[in-house]
Amino acid sequence: MSRRICSTLRPAGSGWQALRSFSVGGLSAAALLAASSAYAADGESFADRFARIYADHLNDNVESGPAPAYRGAPPPLSSPPFPFTNWGIGGTSNIGYPDTTTGPLLETLYGGPGGDWLKESRIKIYGWLNAGGNVSTSTSSFSISKGIGGNYPAAYSYRANRVQFDQFALFIDRTPDTVQTDHIDWGFRLANLYGADYKYTFTRGLLSQQYLKKAHPYGYDPMLIYFDLYIPYVAEGLNIRVGRYLSVPDIEAQLAPNNYMYSHSLLYSYDPYTTTGIIGSLRLTKNWTVQLGFSGGQDILPWDISNRKPTVYACVNWTSDSGNDNIYPCMNGVNDAKYAYNNMNHWVVTWYHKFNAKWHMATEAFYMYERGVPSVNSTLPTILGTNSAQCSPGKDRCFVSESAIVNYLNYQVGEKDFLSFRNELVYDKRGQRTLYKTLYSSHTLGWNHWIGDVITLRPELRYERSYQQRAYDFGRRKEQLMLAGDIIVHF
Repeated sequence: MSRRICSTLRPAGSGWQALRSFSVGGLSAAALLAASSAYAADGESFADRFARIYADHLNDNVESGPAPAYRGAPPPLSSPPFPFTNWGIGGTSNIGYPDTTTGPLLETLYGGPGGDWLKESRIKIYGWLNAGGNVSTSTSSFSISKGIGGNYPAAYSYRANRVQFDQFALFIDRTPDTVQTDHIDWGFRLANLYGADYKYTFTRGLLSQQYLKKAHPYGYDPMLIYFDLYIPYVAEGLNIRVGRYLSVPDIEAQLAPNNYMYSHSLLYSYDPYTTTGIIGSLRLTKNWTVQLGFSGGQDILPWDISNRKPTVYACVNWTSDSGNDNIYPCMNGVNDAKYAYNNMNHWVVTWYHKFNAKWHMATEAFYMYERGVPSVNSTLPTILGTNSAQCSPGKDRCFVSESAIVNYLNYQVGEKDFLSFRNELVYDKRGQRTLYKTLYSSHTLGWNHWIGDVITLRPELRYERSYQQRAYDFGRRKEQLMLAGDIIVHF
């Protein structure tokens, strides 16, 4: 059963009880709320200050201030309405560009006891709540034991015709100052995630029993735990990241606010998710950045002796002088490609292009492969959390591969809105990733609307098809139509 197959989240008891039981560093959310409401600054309680600041953000009553300094090509986009301002690069912060992350919670903490220290330290605390739902032509229930049914292989809304709680995310981080070039700086990130989407983030050996053994639809994952060391004296800056971080390439990310749409492409739903290792990102010029990394394998902990596969990562990132074009080829995993937990050798390239002030596009293509995967018709055992393959008759093992391409065409309607049209093709040659040996196509039209700069609404309409096999609705349909949408509440 591949974890890319899905999972939704249903905590024991009510959603509020689940949130109250969530803890960071042994301190529960309920205790954090109680402690925070106990103090008052300038005669205003934490809760009153937070409510006032949140209302200001909802009503766009927030001063933006002067544009921050940066080194390099100009940022091509604005956020809002888009999920980012610079084209994506994994394994590092954008070298030469400032961290402009803020939010009502952080601003509230700045106004309370220790606020000056927190601001000077550049440690930030922020997050979001994310929930969504769908109405689909598929009507079957998703089977966790078989890994099919419902909207599958669509992700992350794999359960048909229901509302789900996708993410509660709490970030604590410090981003190194890579704009300056006169001193070494450092950073870190601890990202906590609870919700249905943990199914698409966990690493084997790190609380993975929640899904792999207990099949919980809702779970917790400390999905990002890393340390950054920035050294400005090498070329135009070197950042070294050690720990657990997101898989280096891809247009999309597991984190809800980082995506153009609520749903994810099939391409993104079945490639690697996270890496635990070390990666260096060296900015040679304002146009060129090179990256080299090493880990124990895809979605695996380095000390998992029975499943680890020493793996090299290498990428090159190029941005035009105008900032309107970015090309990012990556070898996202190079080893012997022998069958192991999620041991996909992954070759991928992304291309971003801005046509003008209103239009831009993002395109990604990949080829993945693995050797010696057990056949569905053999008696060979499979590793927990992996799928067998539809090998040729008489073959106990075989070579599997997947190829895919996705394109986002985006149009900015106004300061708070944009439309996105996503088209993709995915070919699972042996059915090892999706369980079905077939070609897929998917077409999605989405609208992204902001309320202030703290609430995002993302409705969408999605049509998809499988060609050689019936892949949808528990293998009963070749086509699926889904109306879906979500809300992200940032804090």
